[in-house]
Amino acid sequence: MRPEGLDPEAKCPVDPKTREKWLEAAKAKKAQGPKTTPPLPSTPSPLQRYSLDTGRWETGAHPSHSPTTTPRRPCVLTLDTHREISTIPRAVPSTSKPLNTAERAALPPANSEADSGQDSASGNWIYPSQEMFFAAMKRKGHTANPADMNSIVPIHNAVNECAWTEIKNWERRRGSEACGGPKLVSFAGDSKALTPKARIMGWMGYENPFDRHDWVVDRCGTRVEYVIDFYSGKDEGLKGKSLSFYLDARPKLNSWAGVSTRVLGSLGI
Repeated sequence: MRPEGLDPEAKCPVDPKTREKWLEAAKAKKAQGPKTTPPLPSTPSPLQRYSLDTGRWETGAHPSHSPTTTPRRPCVLTLDTHREISTIPRAVPSTSKPLNTAERAALPPANSEADSGQDSASGNWIYPSQEMFFAAMKRKGHTANPADMNSIVPIHNAVNECAWTEIKNWERRRGSEACGGPKLVSFAGDSKALTPKARIMGWMGYENPFDRHDWVVDRCGTRVEYVIDFYSGKDEGLKGKSLSFYLDARPKLNSWAGVSTRVLGSLGI
């Protein structure tokens, strides 16, 4: 199937209507017999052509739209370079203390803040464009179709917004309101690494998550690490029904802040 939006001339040179005309002419020619066939000129002029409409040779230049003379132009799909600003505030790590690998990668470059992934006006993270998303997939060795970016990128952005909503629910009443709310310091994904909870759920017969993210959140100077398991929602098989995802976002139990947030949040406190 030809992708939508491509040039309509980039198709088979012989379209179905033309092919049907040729078949009809061949059947009529066979029914008339050899005597009704007009004689061919001994030395036809390069400007002469046989017309299927009149059934005789005519003088004139070949039409410019002839299938044999129409050049086939390459099909080029241009990816969008627009970047959407998220609702996730970004915390720029302080260089006064040692940074881990993810935090160093998240630091804005000294020469161009526009490439850092942070909006200068709001301070929020900026999602990658379709072009950047496609280049990242190719760089990581994934099979990527440019035509799919128009659907994949909005889904990616929407899922991240849902993840941040879950984290804000955990952070409510934990003290981040004093400094304007929680901020995202860094994030990393590893779809092959199962969390202990996901592994146990798998032993019980549940489906494994299709992806895992580790996010570091700044709570007024205190770093709280979160883990997010991404699950595919149930396919109801209904036409027009949008894709659904289930996110299991929770604080890691690797710090007192994480443990207390997990316990108090689970109790509804």
